[in-house]
Amino acid sequence: MKQYSSLLTSLFLLLTFFVKGQTPQDSLDIKQVALDYIESQHNLKPEQFERAAHPRMVKRTFWTNKKTKKEYLRETFTDAMVLLAETYNQNGDKFPENPKKEVVILDIFKKTASVKLIADDWIDYMHIVKLNGKWQIVNVLWQFNDSKQH
Repeated sequence: MKQYSSLLTSLFLLLTFFVKGQTPQDSLDIKQVALDYIESQHNLKPEQFERAAHPRMVKRTFWTNKKTKKEYLRETFTDAMVLLAETYNQNGDKFPENPKKEVVILDIFKKTASVKLIADDWIDYMHIVKLNGKWQIVNVLWQFNDSKQH
C-alpha cells in the first residue's frame, strides 16, 4: 500500500509539472532575470540589463507633481534603463556594500511569471514572459518603500 501511495504521489507531481509547463530551470531562469535587472544597476553593466529586459519593456511608478500635488503614472522604457545601468551607480554610492536583492516568484504559468523584487529602497513587481525560449521582463511596477519619495 505504501508503494502504491508513493507511486501515486510521484505521478501527481509529474503531471503537475506537465500541466503547468514550467520546469525547475524556468524558476532559476526567472530568478536570474530579476537579479540581472537589479545587479545591472549595482555593477554598471548595461548588457546585463539588456539580457533581462524585452526591448519593449515598460517600467511604471506613481509620481507627484510638485506644483499641483496631483499624482500621475511615470513611465520608463528599456532604452532609458540601459542608460541608467551605465551611469546610476557610477560613484558606487547608490547602494549599500551588500545590497538587498530578494526575489520572490509569485506565480508561474506556462510562459508567464509574476515576480516581486525586494531591494533596499524600493519594491518592483515584474511580469516576465518566455519568448523564443528566453525569459524577459515586459512590465515593471515599482515604488519606494517610503511612498513620500514619489
